[in-house]
Amino acid sequence: MNGFATRMHTGDVPSSIHLRSFFRLFGIVMLISLAGCAHYSINQKMTQCDPLGGYRGRNLIDPETDDSILLMLTFSGGGTRAAAFSYGVLETFRDTTVSINGHDKRLLDEVDWISGVSGGSFTAAYYGLFRERIFEDFESRFLKKDIQGDLARAILFNPYNWGKLFSAYYDRSDLAAEYYDKNVFDGRTFGDLLARKRPMIVINATDMVHGTRFAFIQDAFDVICSDLSSFPVARACAASSAVPIVLTPITLRNYAGNCGYEMPPPLMQAMHPPRDISSRRFDLANSLLPLLDSKQKPFIHLVDGGVADNLGLRAVLERVTLMGDSWTTLKYATMENVHKIVIVVVNAETEIDDKWDRFEKVPPFSAMLDSYSSIAIARYNTETVALLRETFPRWVEEIRRGRCGDGKISTEPGSCGDIEFYLVEVNFEALDDEAERSFFKRLPTSFVLKPEEVDRLRDAARRILAESKEFQRLIQDIQQGRETR
Repeated sequence: MNGFATRMHTGDVPSSIHLRSFFRLFGIVMLISLAGCAHYSINQKMTQCDPLGGYRGRNLIDPETDDSILLMLTFSGGGTRAAAFSYGVLETFRDTTVSINGHDKRLLDEVDWISGVSGGSFTAAYYGLFRERIFEDFESRFLKKDIQGDLARAILFNPYNWGKLFSAYYDRSDLAAEYYDKNVFDGRTFGDLLARKRPMIVINATDMVHGTRFAFIQDAFDVICSDLSSFPVARACAASSAVPIVLTPITLRNYAGNCGYEMPPPLMQAMHPPRDISSRRFDLANSLLPLLDSKQKPFIHLVDGGVADNLGLRAVLERVTLMGDSWTTLKYATMENVHKIVIVVVNAETEIDDKWDRFEKVPPFSAMLDSYSSIAIARYNTETVALLRETFPRWVEEIRRGRCGDGKISTEPGSCGDIEFYLVEVNFEALDDEAERSFFKRLPTSFVLKPEEVDRLRDAARRILAESKEFQRLIQDIQQGRETR
């Protein structure tokens, strides 16, 4: 009897194992089948365009703040390296106190606008959403976290995600967006950014097909008849950092032609110009034409913002160009009282690898691809900064003429002709030590760095600003009360 029982027991073991294995396999197959129906998050259709509503600059102005200084920051792409470098600039602004009209204020509280690209977009968006909290947990939640490793594990070791990635309407960047939404941005949307008021956070991506810059602001979403307020900030950052080949595009639906959208007069004028209009303004305005045709372009596929502009600086230049001039731009933003316009460009640039100059053999594909992207970005960055600097004198004259009229223009402090531009560059070239410059430029552009590397980047930003003659000129001018009217 005992022998029979023993034989029955031992004979059941393989059966139970097979049964458990079957249910496990069945469960995995079901998960994959269900996940295979995955779809990217769809931007919401807008039935009626409201040119005065939504997430746009004029709706973020706080009437309680001083309006004599317009302070804008641009955070470049470059993965965690760019995010940490930008974070160091925010820390410096937090710790810099200035006296404005008799009141001591942190320079950070005077920031009106931040434009972010790729890695820099995460720092910009996090500060826009959470303000002071960025100095409490951004390091642990993003800067010193192995984001890249987390995403790789989610792809390689989660069967549910395997199925989702089999879908034709869901891919790696969609998975990344969901991760950022849950683990970085706590499900926040652009409606939450709107509720926080200034600074305006502009997250930049690139239209994969046309190569044009696409900004996540309601002005751009008006064109495609979509409501930005409900759109996840995480998804915008995923688009801004969707490095081609490594990651996949983020897709938007285009509903243009279904919300009563009317192009603003400056844009209409630019598309149907008089003979004296600049060709650049005409070209920029007409780059919007594909977006206006939802039948020919029902979908918009967005990739890394660095493809169109790795500094986030073109957002300033293109805005003024499309509006016609700097004075019209200030009036549209209800900022006619500005006397100081400050642009701080935070550029976490890479170093061009010249080692292949010393080899006769043909460089591999990876080296050619890396060289192509790094050289194109570096040259375009240089040209963009030079263009901005050369444009300042013209902008000064446009503002003076618009504010003072045709009469004699006074440039005394607080007068109509009192307008000053400042361009503060924060980049690794400002460091005196060649070895240190090379160290920072050679850091990877991935989303993982060693904690000590993050800290060195933050410290570098502080030192560069402390030694910047332009930044110190700004502080000195503010302290001397030259903005007082």
